[in-house]
Amino acid sequence: RQRRELVANVSHELRTPIAVVRATLENVVDGVVAPDPALLRTMLAQTERLQRLVTQLLDLSRLESGGTPLHLLRFPVADLLEAVADESALHSPDVVFRVEVEPPDLAVDGDPERLHQVFANLTDNAARFTPDGGEVVLSARRDGSMVRLEVVDEGPGIPADAIDRVFERFYRTDEARSTDEGGSGLGLAIARWVVDLHGGRIRAERNDPSGARMVVDLPDPGDGVPPGPS
Repeated sequence: RQRRELVANVSHELRTPIAVVRATLENVVDGVVAPDPALLRTMLAQTERLQRLVTQLLDLSRLESGGTPLHLLRFPVADLLEAVADESALHSPDVVFRVEVEPPDLAVDGDPERLHQVFANLTDNAARFTPDGGEVVLSARRDGSMVRLEVVDEGPGIPADAIDRVFERFYRTDEARSTDEGGSGLGLAIARWVVDLHGGRIRAERNDPSGARMVVDLPDPGDGVPPGPS
């Protein structure tokens, strides 16, 4: 059943951008429309959406099969979150991104590239649902034997009945909006796999008074030898 659902979901995701590109190319070939810059940008956006989907599917497949080893080292959390915030600001210039790390030299054991992928997904999602002029906060602090990292937005928040489902493959809390803006419904599934491989935990919460809070707890043994997956 899960395999059938996956095939159906993948087919649905691929069908729309392929149909758009095909229809546009047919119109150009038939001379109905001219290949002007705006048209080419639309086609490029659809091919980029296809590329993201295929890349995420391959990532998820490798993660689920255990074919993606982690390259573990100790690194400053601030470097990770600031790099993610800077990248997200380029894609969402109308949103303010703020990084808070306490203490400033807080470090964590993990794979920097994979954890960057996790927080890039979380931050991009947060920015997508944050209104123009709103703020996304990326924070980190020590919490006992764990390092707690959070991404908090000022969007509409996550419905109570979706809190436990947002990490499922292809699940969306806002089907139309996510599809229109390029979300594949795979980013959070990949984030959960990466966090699990680090022996950590990830969860979604509603933020008060509005917005969503994505919480990642990573083990911090403090001796430079990260534990294995839980």
